[in-house]
Amino acid sequence: MREDLQVLVRVNNVDQALRVLKKKMQREGVFREMKRRRFYEKPSEKSAREKGEAIRRARKLARKQAIREGLIAAPPKKPLEARGAGARGPGLRPAGPRW
Repeated sequence: MREDLQVLVRVNNVDQALRVLKKKMQREGVFREMKRRRFYEKPSEKSAREKGEAIRRARKLARKQAIREGLIAAPPKKPLEARGAGARGPGLRPAGPRW
């Protein structure tokens, strides 16, 4: 896990900076780690969890490889409205100053 998460606060917009920070923390897995460390985890439970995570990662990698090679069909794409793009559309920033 990275230690150098930084967020710039622009034009005293703390709410937007908090949203960006939460998104970065989500991507880094900080919330998952905090939830996992809330209670003691026995070594046997830890090894079972890590083994399960490794199996899921391997299955996901194998599935993606099979899709790339054309062995299995790719899952159908969701419609644009259901992808969570919002009212502005994907990747568009709100109009306003850029400083």
